[in-house]
Amino acid sequence: MKDSTRRVFFFRALAGGCAALALPALTRAAPARVDEADETAVALGYKHDTKQVDKQRYSKHSNEQTCANCAFFQGSATDEWAGCAMFGRKHIAASGWCSAWAKKPG
Repeated sequence: MKDSTRRVFFFRALAGGCAALALPALTRAAPARVDEADETAVALGYKHDTKQVDKQRYSKHSNEQTCANCAFFQGSATDEWAGCAMFGRKHIAASGWCSAWAKKPG
C-alpha cells in the first residue's frame, strides 16, 4: 500500500512542478493593441501610421514624429509594438503618432 501512495505522491509532485513551470508562459499572452477607435486614441488623435494623421487638425505634426522616437514609448528602437504611458497596458505601433508626442531625450 505504501508503494502506491508513494507513487501517487511522486506523480502529483511531478505534475504540479510541470504546471508551475508552464504557468508563467501561459500568463504572458501578448498585450492588447490600441484600436484607433478607442476613446483615448480618438481623444489624442492616435494613428497606427504617422503618415495618416490629419495635418489640418494637428498642424505641428511632422512625419518624422513617430511613437518610436517619443519620450512616452516604452519599447526599444527595434520593437514594432510596445507600451506607452498614455495608453496604460495596451501597446501602440512604433510607426504611430498621437498629440501627446514629446521628443525622446538624448
